[in-house]
Amino acid sequence: MQDTSTKLDIIDHNRQAWDRQASRDCEWSRPVTPGLIAAARQGRWQARLTPGDLPQGWLPDIRGKRILCLASAGGQQAPILAAAGADVTVFDISEGQLDQDRLVAEREGLSLTAVQGDMRDLSIFADGTFDIVFHPISNLYVPDIEPVWRECHRVLKTGGRLLASFFNPVVFVGDRDQSYAEQGLIRPAYALPFVEAEHLAAEALQAKIERGEALVFGHSLAAQINGQLRAGFVHVGFHEDWQPVPRFLIDRYLPTFIATCAIKSDLGL
Repeated sequence: MQDTSTKLDIIDHNRQAWDRQASRDCEWSRPVTPGLIAAARQGRWQARLTPGDLPQGWLPDIRGKRILCLASAGGQQAPILAAAGADVTVFDISEGQLDQDRLVAEREGLSLTAVQGDMRDLSIFADGTFDIVFHPISNLYVPDIEPVWRECHRVLKTGGRLLASFFNPVVFVGDRDQSYAEQGLIRPAYALPFVEAEHLAAEALQAKIERGEALVFGHSLAAQINGQLRAGFVHVGFHEDWQPVPRFLIDRYLPTFIATCAIKSDLGL
């Protein structure tokens, strides 16, 4: 590991990075408009795990359902779901992001609960608290995701569902040198699991830290999908989606967003 990363608390660094993002009107920290809230109250709404719409049937009637928006703050999904009639709790590492949800709730007269914490530890919630866990792309910011799936399973009621999304891990393996992309080349450089604090060259890592950007972890499909199965979930839906604004060359050739719909079964698996 690079000397820089040995001195760095990555979870705390990422918390601060998201706090800064929340203060800068960034894409995932931009509160939804009053118009979207009004539409949700009238039954016209869409919650997003990936850039496109959710597959049909993944979120049935949510009125009165208890939903945990996990690592999903930023004033976007939680207020929409609350306006659509759900009893929503949003849980996130970043108070800055949570403040965006509080802002929308106060502006629109919505009832939602905002709780700060690490997605790997949901001990503040009792077993079987929620009907739905809504978990958009975010587990790339923690080094181990098995605890995330176990905690999701624990806090869900039997028959409850987990809607989760994450990146296809292929996005993490390529060399970041832009000159390769300009030549139309994808040069594999990093093996999975990808740990940015270990794999990046010291200068590139230090530059990213100084810019205040979050550091990421690239988890395998086994960790993402089989991890849910090991926690006791049964998959009932799988979805891939395209990156609308490709960041990496690979984004132009395959859909790099993945989403899963899973049920907490009563079969004791």
